[in-house]
Amino acid sequence: MPVVVVANPKGGVGKSTVSTQLAGYWASCGPAVMLGDADRQQSSRLWLGLRPAQARPISTWELSADDVVRPPRGATHVVLDTPAGLRGRRLNDVLRLATKVLVPLQASVFDMHATQEFLTELADRKKAHKLPVGVVGVRVDDRTIAAEKLRDFVQSLGLPVLGYLRHTHNYLHLAAQGLTLFDVAPARVARDLEQWRDLCEWVDAP
Repeated sequence: MPVVVVANPKGGVGKSTVSTQLAGYWASCGPAVMLGDADRQQSSRLWLGLRPAQARPISTWELSADDVVRPPRGATHVVLDTPAGLRGRRLNDVLRLATKVLVPLQASVFDMHATQEFLTELADRKKAHKLPVGVVGVRVDDRTIAAEKLRDFVQSLGLPVLGYLRHTHNYLHLAAQGLTLFDVAPARVARDLEQWRDLCEWVDAP
Protein backbone atom coordinates (compact mmCIF):
# COMPACT_ATOMS: atom_id res chain seq x y z
CA MET A 1 0.00 0.00 0.00
CA PRO A 2 1.50 3.38 -0.98
CA VAL A 3 1.89 5.76 1.96
CA VAL A 4 3.08 9.22 0.96
CA VAL A 5 4.29 11.32 3.88
CA VAL A 6 4.20 15.07 3.25
CA ALA A 7 6.79 16.60 5.55
CA ASN A 8 8.82 19.71 6.26
CA PRO A 9 9.82 20.79 9.78
CA LYS A 10 9.11 24.42 8.86
CA GLY A 11 5.54 25.65 9.18
CA GLY A 12 3.59 27.53 6.54
CA VAL A 13 5.18 25.90 3.51
CA GLY A 14 2.05 24.29 2.05
CA LYS A 15 2.05 20.79 3.55
CA SER A 16 -1.72 20.68 4.02
CA THR A 17 -2.35 22.05 0.53
CA VAL A 18 -0.10 19.41 -1.04
CA SER A 19 -1.57 16.64 1.17
CA THR A 20 -5.19 17.42 0.35
CA GLN A 21 -4.48 17.85 -3.36
CA LEU A 22 -2.66 14.52 -3.48
CA ALA A 23 -5.52 12.78 -1.67
CA GLY A 24 -7.91 14.37 -4.14
CA TYR A 25 -5.84 13.15 -7.06
CA TRP A 26 -5.84 9.56 -5.87
CA ALA A 27 -9.56 9.72 -5.07
CA SER A 28 -10.23 10.91 -8.63
CA CYS A 29 -8.46 7.78 -9.91
CA GLY A 30 -10.70 5.42 -7.93
CA PRO A 31 -8.63 3.96 -5.05
CA ALA A 32 -9.83 3.92 -1.44
CA VAL A 33 -7.90 6.93 -0.10
CA MET A 34 -7.20 7.77 3.52
CA LEU A 35 -5.89 11.16 4.64
CA GLY A 36 -4.17 11.29 8.01
CA ASP A 37 -3.36 14.48 9.89
CA ALA A 38 -0.64 14.36 12.56
CA ASP A 39 -0.56 18.15 12.89
CA ARG A 40 -2.12 19.63 16.02
CA GLN A 41 -3.73 22.33 13.87
CA GLN A 42 -5.67 19.56 12.07
CA SER A 43 -5.93 21.55 8.82
CA SER A 44 -6.37 18.47 6.65
CA ARG A 45 -9.03 17.07 8.96
CA LEU A 46 -10.86 20.41 8.85
CA TRP A 47 -10.73 20.27 5.06
CA LEU A 48 -12.24 16.78 5.07
CA GLY A 49 -15.10 18.13 7.16
CA LEU A 50 -15.84 20.64 4.39
CA ARG A 51 -15.77 18.06 1.63
CA PRO A 52 -19.20 17.73 -0.03
CA ALA A 53 -21.01 14.40 -0.05
CA GLN A 54 -21.06 14.26 -3.85
CA ALA A 55 -17.25 14.48 -4.09
CA ARG A 56 -15.23 11.29 -4.38
CA PRO A 57 -14.77 9.93 -0.86
CA ILE A 58 -11.61 10.34 1.18
CA SER A 59 -11.51 8.63 4.58
CA THR A 60 -10.21 10.19 7.77
CA TRP A 61 -7.33 8.52 9.56
CA GLU A 62 -7.75 9.17 13.26
CA LEU A 63 -4.33 9.41 14.86
CA SER A 64 -2.59 11.20 17.66
CA ALA A 65 -0.09 13.93 16.94
CA ASP A 66 2.25 12.29 19.44
CA ASP A 67 1.83 8.63 18.50
CA VAL A 68 1.92 7.74 14.83
CA VAL A 69 0.80 4.18 14.20
CA ARG A 70 0.17 2.09 11.14
CA PRO A 71 -2.81 3.20 9.04
CA PRO A 72 -5.98 1.19 9.70
CA ARG A 73 -7.38 -1.25 7.21
CA GLY A 74 -9.85 -0.13 4.62
CA ALA A 75 -7.61 2.01 2.42
CA THR A 76 -5.42 1.22 -0.56
CA HIS A 77 -3.65 4.61 -0.70
CA VAL A 78 -2.64 6.82 2.23
CA VAL A 79 -1.48 10.43 2.51
CA LEU A 80 -0.07 11.64 5.83
CA ASP A 81 0.08 15.38 6.58
CA THR A 82 2.70 16.05 9.24
CA PRO A 83 3.35 18.91 11.67
CA ALA A 84 6.03 21.57 11.74
CA GLY A 85 8.97 20.68 13.97
CA LEU A 86 8.81 16.99 13.09
CA ARG A 87 12.05 15.50 14.41
CA GLY A 88 13.56 12.71 16.48
CA ARG A 89 11.43 9.73 17.43
CA ARG A 90 8.28 11.08 15.82
CA LEU A 91 10.07 11.61 12.53
CA ASN A 92 11.47 8.08 12.68
CA ASP A 93 8.00 6.66 13.38
CA VAL A 94 6.57 8.51 10.38
CA LEU A 95 9.37 7.50 8.03
CA ARG A 96 8.96 3.84 8.99
CA LEU A 97 5.41 4.03 7.61
CA ALA A 98 6.34 5.88 4.44
CA THR A 99 6.77 4.36 1.01
CA LYS A 100 7.62 7.85 -0.32
CA VAL A 101 8.33 11.26 1.22
CA LEU A 102 7.26 14.49 -0.42
CA VAL A 103 8.71 17.78 0.83
CA PRO A 104 6.96 21.06 -0.05
CA LEU A 105 9.48 23.90 -0.15
CA GLN A 106 9.28 27.59 -0.99
CA ALA A 107 11.97 29.32 -3.05
CA SER A 108 13.14 31.51 -0.20
CA VAL A 109 16.67 31.57 1.20
CA PHE A 110 15.13 31.46 4.68
CA ASP A 111 13.01 28.40 3.90
CA MET A 112 15.88 26.60 2.21
CA HIS A 113 18.21 27.31 5.13
CA ALA A 114 15.60 26.19 7.67
CA THR A 115 15.03 22.95 5.76
CA GLN A 116 18.61 22.06 4.82
CA GLU A 117 19.36 19.78 7.78
CA PHE A 118 16.06 17.95 7.29
CA LEU A 119 16.65 17.47 3.57
CA THR A 120 20.19 16.24 4.21
CA GLU A 121 18.82 13.63 6.62
CA LEU A 122 16.22 12.54 4.08
CA ALA A 123 18.88 12.31 1.37
CA ASP A 124 20.92 10.02 3.64
CA ARG A 125 17.86 7.85 4.28
CA LYS A 126 17.19 7.75 0.56
CA LYS A 127 20.65 6.30 0.00
CA ALA A 128 20.61 3.92 2.96
CA HIS A 129 17.02 2.67 2.86
CA LYS A 130 16.04 3.28 -0.77
CA LEU A 131 13.20 5.53 0.42
CA PRO A 132 12.10 7.71 -2.50
CA VAL A 133 12.18 11.39 -1.55
CA GLY A 134 11.09 14.28 -3.74
CA VAL A 135 10.69 18.03 -3.38
CA VAL A 136 7.92 20.19 -4.80
CA GLY A 137 8.36 23.94 -5.07
CA VAL A 138 5.34 25.74 -3.63
CA ARG A 139 4.23 29.24 -4.64
CA VAL A 140 6.99 29.26 -7.24
CA ASP A 141 7.04 30.40 -10.85
CA ASP A 142 9.26 27.86 -12.61
CA ARG A 143 10.53 30.54 -15.02
CA THR A 144 12.16 32.66 -12.32
CA ILE A 145 15.68 32.87 -10.91
CA ALA A 146 14.20 31.83 -7.54
CA ALA A 147 13.03 28.56 -9.05
CA GLU A 148 16.48 27.96 -10.55
CA LYS A 149 18.13 28.54 -7.17
CA LEU A 150 15.67 26.19 -5.49
CA ARG A 151 16.41 23.48 -8.04
CA ASP A 152 20.18 23.92 -7.66
CA PHE A 153 19.90 23.80 -3.87
CA VAL A 154 17.79 20.63 -3.82
CA GLN A 155 19.83 18.85 -6.48
CA SER A 156 23.05 19.63 -4.57
CA LEU A 157 21.61 17.36 -1.85
CA GLY A 158 20.94 14.56 -4.31
CA LEU A 159 17.16 15.02 -4.39
CA PRO A 160 14.84 15.71 -7.33
CA VAL A 161 12.53 18.68 -7.75
CA LEU A 162 9.31 17.07 -8.99
CA GLY A 163 7.61 20.28 -10.01
CA TYR A 164 6.60 23.81 -9.12
CA LEU A 165 3.16 24.89 -7.98
CA ARG A 166 2.33 28.49 -8.78
CA HIS A 167 0.81 30.97 -6.38
CA THR A 168 -2.88 31.01 -7.27
CA HIS A 169 -6.18 31.57 -5.50
CA ASN A 170 -7.46 28.33 -7.04
CA TYR A 171 -6.04 26.37 -4.11
CA LEU A 172 -7.60 28.69 -1.52
CA HIS A 173 -11.01 28.82 -3.16
CA LEU A 174 -11.21 25.06 -3.64
CA ALA A 175 -9.94 24.29 -0.14
CA ALA A 176 -12.72 26.43 1.33
CA GLN A 177 -15.18 24.02 -0.32
CA GLY A 178 -13.34 20.82 0.62
CA LEU A 179 -12.35 20.32 -3.01
CA THR A 180 -9.18 19.91 -5.08
CA LEU A 181 -8.07 20.60 -8.62
CA PHE A 182 -9.12 17.05 -9.43
CA ASP A 183 -12.72 17.59 -8.37
CA VAL A 184 -13.61 20.33 -10.86
CA ALA A 185 -13.79 20.68 -14.64
CA PRO A 186 -10.22 20.30 -15.98
CA ALA A 187 -10.56 23.31 -18.27
CA ARG A 188 -11.13 25.49 -15.23
CA VAL A 189 -7.73 24.62 -13.71
CA ALA A 190 -5.78 23.39 -16.74
CA ARG A 191 -2.58 25.31 -15.94
CA ASP A 192 -2.46 23.97 -12.39
CA LEU A 193 -3.21 20.40 -13.43
CA GLU A 194 -0.28 20.56 -15.84
CA GLN A 195 1.99 21.49 -12.93
CA TRP A 196 0.83 18.37 -11.08
CA ARG A 197 1.45 15.98 -13.97
CA ASP A 198 5.04 14.92 -13.15
CA LEU A 199 4.30 14.87 -9.44
CA CYS A 200 1.35 12.52 -9.96
CA GLU A 201 3.47 10.25 -12.13
CA TRP A 202 6.08 10.12 -9.34
CA VAL A 203 3.64 9.16 -6.59
CA ASP A 204 2.10 6.48 -8.82
CA ALA A 205 5.42 4.94 -9.87
CA PRO A 206 6.27 1.60 -8.17
